[in-house]
Amino acid sequence: MNIKQTSPSDKKNYKYYDFLLAGFVTVLLCSNLIGAGKAAQVELPFFGTVVFGAGVLFFPISYAFGNIFTEVYGYAYDRRAVWCGFGALIFAAIMSQIVIHLQPAPGAYNEHLQEGLESVFGNTWRIIFGSMVAFWCGSLVNAFVLAKMKIRSSGKFLWMRVIASTAVGQGVDSILFYMLAFYGIWPTEQIMEVAFVQYILKTLWEILAVPLTYKIVGFLKQKEHEDYYDNQTDFNPFKYKV
Repeated sequence: MNIKQTSPSDKKNYKYYDFLLAGFVTVLLCSNLIGAGKAAQVELPFFGTVVFGAGVLFFPISYAFGNIFTEVYGYAYDRRAVWCGFGALIFAAIMSQIVIHLQPAPGAYNEHLQEGLESVFGNTWRIIFGSMVAFWCGSLVNAFVLAKMKIRSSGKFLWMRVIASTAVGQGVDSILFYMLAFYGIWPTEQIMEVAFVQYILKTLWEILAVPLTYKIVGFLKQKEHEDYYDNQTDFNPFKYKV
């Protein structure tokens, strides 16, 4: 497979990037708005009964997208995707609050609907803020670690790079979210316990997804004729330009 290793000065129009970007933003919005609305539980060996937010089953998919973006297109393209997702989360948070605070029309149906909307989308601004900050920091840390490890390993050991970068990124994400959202409300020990369980579940999910990640990365590298190395990349997280 003949793949060109591009430089930062190259400008290309990729065939699949926009589709992946749309999928990434969709997963991010759904896992934060739909999945976060339900607390579930499962019986696990050694752990016993574990309570978790349903979104944890789907949110790690966004990290799989991030790994694919960085591995194939480079850190800058993943950074752009993260900013797009961040903007989408801000809009969704503002829209949900506006809809909730609009006066409902008279009638039993609308009253029950209002209660449901408040239950599902009525997260406090502190939780919304914690979710967005944790996502932004964790995703960019994940991309940075993966990009640097790719250079150090000369593009080898994708499985190790994907797992290691996700473990670091998810660690940042979990700690930041629970500290920003619940510090001073929950006991610190409980915050750390819940964050640890969420972190383990997310990391295990990524390990299980490694074979699929390999297939998607291999397909994209071949179709896009791209295997990007971030040798001269500006890793400034506040930039949007690729």
